[in-house]
Amino acid sequence: MDEYEFALCLTHDVDRPYKTYQYLYYALTDRDPRQLLGFFDDEEPYWQFEELMALEDRLGVRSSWYFLNEKRLFRDKSPRAWVRPDNWKLYAGRYDITDEAIVDVIQALDDGGWEVGLHGSYDSPTDLERLRYEKQVLEDILGKPVIGGRQHYLNLERPRTWEYHRDIGLQYDASLGSSVDYGFGGQYDVVRPFGDDFVVFPLTKMETALMHSSPSVEAAWERCEAVLEEAAANDAVMTVCWHPRYINESEFPGYRTIYKRLIERAQSMGAWVGPCREYYERVLAPPVTT
Repeated sequence: MDEYEFALCLTHDVDRPYKTYQYLYYALTDRDPRQLLGFFDDEEPYWQFEELMALEDRLGVRSSWYFLNEKRLFRDKSPRAWVRPDNWKLYAGRYDITDEAIVDVIQALDDGGWEVGLHGSYDSPTDLERLRYEKQVLEDILGKPVIGGRQHYLNLERPRTWEYHRDIGLQYDASLGSSVDYGFGGQYDVVRPFGDDFVVFPLTKMETALMHSSPSVEAAWERCEAVLEEAAANDAVMTVCWHPRYINESEFPGYRTIYKRLIERAQSMGAWVGPCREYYERVLAPPVTT
């Protein structure tokens, strides 16, 4: 990758492709009436797979998509857990990864050259068998192995979670980072926690951390551009996460714009832009011996 100034890895955590009861929670807690949009019609405002794929296709890039196989509140949790508000947020209103529409999306992404990876469920960082099960279900849908992913809510118990990832055959993790802060923090390269071929892609920027801390879209872009310049100055491996639902400009104005400009600016600066898997296989994986 010597011909590139730096690397920009694009990732998407697929948490909520359907807008369910949680619109009320966000409308009240964020005091944002836009969250009520879509309640009075039959559209799925969070279903942004085709929009995001088309946008990246026009820009000539691919990305990593991490799919969640979350536990069900009433099926997998005890009755005592049903009355806790936090559990409604964590476990209710999720999607079934084996539903036909989700399976079709996963296969379309794979066919189109995007990476499909594992988004480990909330309880999985300390549950080896749960992680193994989720990886197997996803691989059964794909028909081939997955090599990496990110834990839901960036949950990690270090180094235990990474040991589990390595044990089930993953070659990288992208969970190291923050959902409220952004930037490099002096870490400009991947991490090798065990000194072997298993690597960690630190998360440089999540869209909510950037947008929620910025007084305007233009201010967010200025901060985003500053991070790109820091990446170029340090030959960095930069990783960003954009949840697909935020591509919906009606409810989340500016998020799509910033994502598009981020890619375009990185390309104009001579960056390599693509999914974590491709970067791993091109740069980090051990050479194949015959």
